[in-house]
Amino acid sequence: MTLWMQMSLDGFAEGPDQEIHWPMVDEELCESFLDELRAADLFLYGRKTFEMMASFWPTADGDPAISEFYVEFARCWKQTPKLVFSRSMRRANWNSRVVHEGMVEEISRLRQQPDCNMVLFGGAETASAFIRHDLIDEYRLFVHPLVLGSGVPLFPTPAVMADLQLVDVMTFDSAVVQMHYQQATHTTSRISA
Repeated sequence: MTLWMQMSLDGFAEGPDQEIHWPMVDEELCESFLDELRAADLFLYGRKTFEMMASFWPTADGDPAISEFYVEFARCWKQTPKLVFSRSMRRANWNSRVVHEGMVEEISRLRQQPDCNMVLFGGAETASAFIRHDLIDEYRLFVHPLVLGSGVPLFPTPAVMADLQLVDVMTFDSAVVQMHYQQATHTTSRISA
C-alpha cells in the first residue's frame, strides 16, 4: 500500500481547524502519476478527503472547459473502486464502499490478496492509524511551501522510519517537493518517476 499525503513544511496534514483545502494540488503535480493511479486496484480515503474528492471528480469530465488531464483523472477516479473509512458516513456513491469498523482488519485482509495495489489518500487520522499498524509499504509525501503553525500532524507520535529508503525526490514549479520512500524490505520499486 502506498500513502499519498499532502503536508505542510512543519509536518501538518490538516490545518488548525482540521481544514484540508490549503494544498496546491495542480495538474503538474498529478500528471506524472496518472499511470500509477490507473494501475491501482483500490483507492482508500477518510471521510473528509473522500467528500472533498466526491464534490468535484464525479462530474469533472463533463465540463467542456476542463483540461484533458482532468478528464482522464476524473474517469480514473470514477472507475477505481474506493473504500471510505468513516464512523459517521452511512453510504458513499461512485464505486465506493464505507467501512465503519475494523479498518486494520479490512486492510490486513486485502493485503493478503495477490496483487492488490492500494493507494491511501488520507486523511491524517486514517493515515496515522495505518502508520501505527505498519500497513504502509511506500510513502509519497508532497511537502507544500507553507507553515501552518498548528493542526493535525501526519506523524502524531514518534514513528520508526529507519527502515525507509529514499526512492526519489521531485520538485514542481509550485515549489512543492515530493519525497518517495519505500520500506527497505521491498527490494524493487513499482514506480519510477
